[in-house]
Amino acid sequence: MTDTNRELDVVVYGATGFVGKLLAAHLAKAAPEGTRIGLAGRSADKLEQVRAALPQRARDWPLIVADAADPAALKQLAERTRVVATTVGPYARYGLPLVEACADAGTDYCDLTGEVAFVRQCIDRFHGVAARTGARIVSSCGFDSVPSDLGVLLVAEQAQADGAGELTGTVLHVVSMKGGVSGGTIDSARAQLEAMAADPALKKLVADPYSLSPDRSAEPSPGDGPDSMLPSRDPELGRWVAPFVMASYNTRIVRRSNALTDWSYGKGFRYREVMGVGSSPLAPMLATGVSAGLIAGMGGMAFAPTRKLLDKVLPKPGDGPSEKVQQSGHFRIEVVARTTSGARYTSTVAAKGDPGYAATAVMQGESALCLALDRDRLPARAGVLTPATAMGDALADRLRAQGFELSVRRDA
Repeated sequence: MTDTNRELDVVVYGATGFVGKLLAAHLAKAAPEGTRIGLAGRSADKLEQVRAALPQRARDWPLIVADAADPAALKQLAERTRVVATTVGPYARYGLPLVEACADAGTDYCDLTGEVAFVRQCIDRFHGVAARTGARIVSSCGFDSVPSDLGVLLVAEQAQADGAGELTGTVLHVVSMKGGVSGGTIDSARAQLEAMAADPALKKLVADPYSLSPDRSAEPSPGDGPDSMLPSRDPELGRWVAPFVMASYNTRIVRRSNALTDWSYGKGFRYREVMGVGSSPLAPMLATGVSAGLIAGMGGMAFAPTRKLLDKVLPKPGDGPSEKVQQSGHFRIEVVARTTSGARYTSTVAAKGDPGYAATAVMQGESALCLALDRDRLPARAGVLTPATAMGDALADRLRAQGFELSVRRDA
């Protein structure tokens, strides 16, 4: 389905960056014939180079020069297309003018952010505008936070279909994962930690488990507590677990999905994310090592002198692994939930490809195509949304068609 009032269906903004190139390549391979796609960024020459490296079907894709600091150019970009898919971060530094342009123009938007403060600003500044214009502003359409958001959605839908009640205690655990860390992700984490160090109010916001709720006062009390950084043996999973590095962001997105759907998962829904390390005699040591490493890494990034040392060895924005390394990656997560009737469900989300690169390009690419081409299947809501509340089952079906596993079973 196309919109004759817009010249394009999807524009990739940041197409000359590492992940932007991967996103453009996925769309060149996977987009249906007739999908109108454009490439956007700051440099016409670099955009030409990116387009020249894509398959023949991309040769006629228009190139759009637009700087993140040029509101007029961003306005023109947003008005030309149905969807903007952006990879330009840190989003708190570069993303707000583009969100504003899309919200004003009624243009759907999807990004890869993992920045709590950025999403909160988008909610406060643009949710009302986007709801009026019909724009879907969808953050976190990569490994942050599609697996988490859809994994919980699948469990909640199945429990409801079975008449098994609402979700209560729910835990996502990373069963296995292989992949590199994106330089862009590190830059975003660095920017957020620097901002938190300078602003105690921001630190408090990021620490709040319900920081992305549409109405903080309506959330259950006492609700979820602070994210634990300690290793433990999880009685529900029957194994030792360590903190998951993305939990402090993903959990906020999932809780926002629950609130945006009038707490359809349940008012007693409690959610956390961990990394499983097994149940062998060595598991306690492994869990302790992961926990200590994560605490040390976050502390090092937050402290200026050690941050400078880490900057010398960590990936830089625009850096990324080889195609061979990307293709050898994978991830597998399971969401285990109890319901008010005592039933137990497990959903699985898994895919081949480096989670932060190859798999993320597929997730964002299919999110953009879903927003552009599947509008008759999307929930009837607009504003600053989440992957589950903006696209839900339509996105899950698209990912299955790309080889992802998204499944759910009743255990008891």
